[in-house]
Amino acid sequence: MSIDRFFLLPQGHIMKHTVDHGLSKDIAKQATQKAFESYQQKLSDYDPQADWVEDDHAEVTFSVKGYTLEGTIELTDENIVLQLDIPMLLKPFKNKAVSVVEDEIDEWVEKARQGELD
Repeated sequence: MSIDRFFLLPQGHIMKHTVDHGLSKDIAKQATQKAFESYQQKLSDYDPQADWVEDDHAEVTFSVKGYTLEGTIELTDENIVLQLDIPMLLKPFKNKAVSVVEDEIDEWVEKARQGELD
């Protein structure tokens, strides 16, 4: 599985994380939803929310240190792409965010590959 690390895009403080899933879009969406449900349980203090506005597009929010982080999840035929707008003051939390996102998405994509989403 190929994982691109989060990075700051030059035009702003957008963090982008891409995971190659190697699954059908339907199964990739199920894995993404399971990962997000796990975030909601493990990181309830950050109030993670996801609203699937289209089959392949969700709008997401997290609350950190009094700030609301907004972003999107996009599903493509090959990738799960998470983008978050990170305020400059929260840049020190980037490494924790990277670790949590990578671990959770990796876990659920692998479970999906093994047919273990339930």
